[in-house]
Amino acid sequence: MLSPEQYQAALTELAGQDADLAAILDAFGAPEVHPRPPGFATLVLLILEQQVSLASAAATFDRLGTLVGDITPGQILAQSDDDLRSAGLSRQKARYVRALGDMVAEGELDLNGLDKLDDGEITARLTAVTGIGTWTADVYLLTALQRPDVWPAKDLALAVAAHEVKRLESRPDEAALIALGEQWRPFRTVAARILWHHYLNTTRKKGNKQP
Repeated sequence: MLSPEQYQAALTELAGQDADLAAILDAFGAPEVHPRPPGFATLVLLILEQQVSLASAAATFDRLGTLVGDITPGQILAQSDDDLRSAGLSRQKARYVRALGDMVAEGELDLNGLDKLDDGEITARLTAVTGIGTWTADVYLLTALQRPDVWPAKDLALAVAAHEVKRLESRPDEAALIALGEQWRPFRTVAARILWHHYLNTTRKKGNKQP
């Protein structure tokens, strides 16, 4: 877990190494960290966030909470597909959250034990669930487990920000974004937060749709 002290030290180190990241921090200050609670509900929220705006996903998550109360495997599995869809879930995402609920309820995925594993093992276990890919696993590692060196290379906002901040000829694809992130090890999580900070303060305000 990345402690507040380590986070501040990483910000200082990255700013000293990279003038472009330093410029973002000078312009907008340090990005605030709002950790998400580890567990089932956060993974459900991340599934809802796939390929839609954060605001849209949050609204669906709130409606789901109104429908089921506590968002637990048992409560999700007790709902029919029609119930889940009435909360705004697509048919596909209803299937995904149900698949996650099944694996947790059956003991095939121990969410409480994930923090004892390394990043690769956590990713392997999460992506064994239907509907959870590397983006969802990466963002869970970064925001809930607060691992220090996570680089969500499938994230569109990260690619948009990298394109602008690094003045690249074109928006980097996944492979190019992975290569770009290597320079910021072992604090790629913090570099990602800085780039997202740029995106939220510039790109999105210019009217780009948030991924």
